[in-house]
Amino acid sequence: MNTGQTPLVVVENLRVSFPGPTGPVDAVRGVSFRMARERLGIVGESGSGKSVTGRSLMRLLPPKARLEATTLNVSGHDVAGASDADMRKLRGRKVGLILQDPKFSLNPVKTVGQIIGETWRVHHGGSAREARLAVLRALEQVQIRDPKRVIDAYPHELSGGMGQRVMIALMLVPGPDLLIADEPTSALDANVQTEVLRLLNDLLMARGKGLILISHDLALVSRFCDRVLVMYAGRVVEELAARDLAHARHPYTRGLLSCLPRLGHKHAILPVLNRDASWLEDGAL
Repeated sequence: MNTGQTPLVVVENLRVSFPGPTGPVDAVRGVSFRMARERLGIVGESGSGKSVTGRSLMRLLPPKARLEATTLNVSGHDVAGASDADMRKLRGRKVGLILQDPKFSLNPVKTVGQIIGETWRVHHGGSAREARLAVLRALEQVQIRDPKRVIDAYPHELSGGMGQRVMIALMLVPGPDLLIADEPTSALDANVQTEVLRLLNDLLMARGKGLILISHDLALVSRFCDRVLVMYAGRVVEELAARDLAHARHPYTRGLLSCLPRLGHKHAILPVLNRDASWLEDGAL
């Protein structure tokens, strides 16, 4: 993080656990990081705690989850100590979340105009006509070619790429300082994936916003982000500049990189991770 900038996010000793049949199950174990208005990638295997860490910044966890943190601050607001009413004001306005697949994230019985317009009116007020005009502007900003048609379409009538553009418009309408994108392009083909990420990057950089990109795709994160946190079993085991990801030092990160298929490199045996019990201890930061 650029130390000359005021931190947008400050996380110190974040811990999240869930009740299990034999006692609490720790999903996030002592995670700490800071970020400015930059692009931060969080990578790791399924179950490493990436999504739970991201959702903790919005307190979007199941009721039985137990969240503890020395500091959990987003855009100057104490998330850990905020009331439910305060969190409803922070969500969208200060921090937004783009989920993985618009087919499961957008309300199937409402049109695009109704979905985005409702969010716009919650945060900005105004009439239904003003909301519709704002939605059209938002759809134009995410480069949807025919916004007047799409505004009256239902989610099932949209392609995957168009649905994800609608999701981006929905999250940007309130004007959040931080956007959390949880596997936002995993359901898209490579060409559309690149287009959507480029669009997201341009919109965020033009507005001076921060982004947390949660992904399994190390190659994508290394190209798109400024910094990377590598998580394993609920801990951050390595933090480094995205451009240096190929030269990571931690054996877990190197193991993930070695499992990536490469054109022109044939493997007689598919590489797998050789795990070490020491990885469950404090990360090597």
